[in-house]
Amino acid sequence: MTDQYLLTLTIAPAIEENLVDWLLENQGQIGFSSFPVNGHSSHPEDLSLAEQVAGRQKQVRFQIHLDTERVSTLLSQLRRDFAGAGLHYWVSPVLDSGRI
Repeated sequence: MTDQYLLTLTIAPAIEENLVDWLLENQGQIGFSSFPVNGHSSHPEDLSLAEQVAGRQKQVRFQIHLDTERVSTLLSQLRRDFAGAGLHYWVSPVLDSGRI
């Protein structure tokens, strides 16, 4: 079983800078990637009228490669510091990683 995971976070662009600052200040030992994405919700009631017409919602995705212990700790801290922010996350096992 793997002990390395990829934590993926999807957030509204309005809180992107807050999350970047938070990660850099509180999680200084980890690296992360961020990039814009379009969300296509199965819950149209969560979309603005303009987003419903466009069929998508602008979002920002963060990916963080962590070990098991750091995933649990980071998620606990995110729940505390970003409660109610609408942050969506999932955790996936990393089967292999490295640099070539």
